[in-house]
Amino acid sequence: MIIKGTADCIPEEAGYDSGRIAVLNGHFLRMIEKKEIEGAAYCISRRGKIIACNSMGTAHYFDGPGDMRPDTVHGIASISKTFTAAAVMKLAEDGLLRLDMRVGDILPQFAAAPFDQITLFHLLTHTSGLQPDGGCFPEEDSPSPWAYIEEAAKNWKAGEKFDWLTPALSCGMRREPGKEWQYCSFGFAVLGAVIGKVSGMKAEDYIDENILKPLGLQDTFFLPAKADKIKRINLLAEEEKEEIERSADSSSQIPTVWEQIPQTGGGLFSTPCDLIRFANMMLGMGTWNGVRILGRKTVEKMTASSLFQVPDYCWGANEPDRKYAIGFDRREGPGFHYSKGTYMHEGSGSCSLVIDPQEQLAAAWFVPFRPGEWYAEGLWNVSNIIWSGL
Repeated sequence: MIIKGTADCIPEEAGYDSGRIAVLNGHFLRMIEKKEIEGAAYCISRRGKIIACNSMGTAHYFDGPGDMRPDTVHGIASISKTFTAAAVMKLAEDGLLRLDMRVGDILPQFAAAPFDQITLFHLLTHTSGLQPDGGCFPEEDSPSPWAYIEEAAKNWKAGEKFDWLTPALSCGMRREPGKEWQYCSFGFAVLGAVIGKVSGMKAEDYIDENILKPLGLQDTFFLPAKADKIKRINLLAEEEKEEIERSADSSSQIPTVWEQIPQTGGGLFSTPCDLIRFANMMLGMGTWNGVRILGRKTVEKMTASSLFQVPDYCWGANEPDRKYAIGFDRREGPGFHYSKGTYMHEGSGSCSLVIDPQEQLAAAWFVPFRPGEWYAEGLWNVSNIIWSGL
């Protein structure tokens, strides 16, 4: 059964072929039938108007399985990085930092070699040289900053402030800054520490006050959150349920080690429609419904390809010139049908946000894979179906 959410107009009014929505629904239903996914939810807009907002299949909530709904809340994982990048750019707009600043000028843990040449730009573009995410190079036994944090946490006493950066940097660097693109979520946690130090607020609070609330993203949040929002989260694993339940009561507890680390690399929750509102702010060159979040030149800077002849070997790639923007991916190639200049981000779990400024088309969708599974058909093929409606 397909559950339809609220649209602003029929697709044809926005110059889009509604027949392709039926093809998209059929694609998701086939994936459900093949048990590759249990449910799907998506939102598509063109020229600032939502033309489709639908869901189908099953979601898993705190009270058990139920229908996947258009307003079901999902963990957006690494799509969180685009919000973090927007927060850093706001601080740059306010003159509180620059992207060419060395991280060590803000965080003392980075002041000494070999970390002293890393800039905020490097962190935002995954070119810092810090140890990448596990699995990027499965042939290597790379040290993990998270493992070093976990080891140091064994000596942490409840109530103490935990310096997680010092043990994390004990794992060293894999490359010199700027020499190679290697996906590094740890770098975006570091950006969270930068946001906190410069703004004087927790990074999560800064993002909430300066991006989420002004845009009216009522279903986009970091934990902890109110019970009515938590009850709408689609749970991917039992461990996630336990973590969310604990976090719901965190205001009355001493934060754990992990709760002291900024969630800016992947901790946001959201819905397809909320992500589309964020996308339309970007398409509106920083403004949505009269609310200014970023300036036009800032959005231009964020979405332009920022790297030149920087190679990428992650996950078996052999790309001599990786396209990447500020917090957004600029993946191009024969497998994608969107316009040149499109920017996007994916999130493990799995979800995708794709923004095409040339066509003023944006799409956000969630296709929760089972833990450890991944299907290009749920991400890359979906974008081609959506763009075929033009």
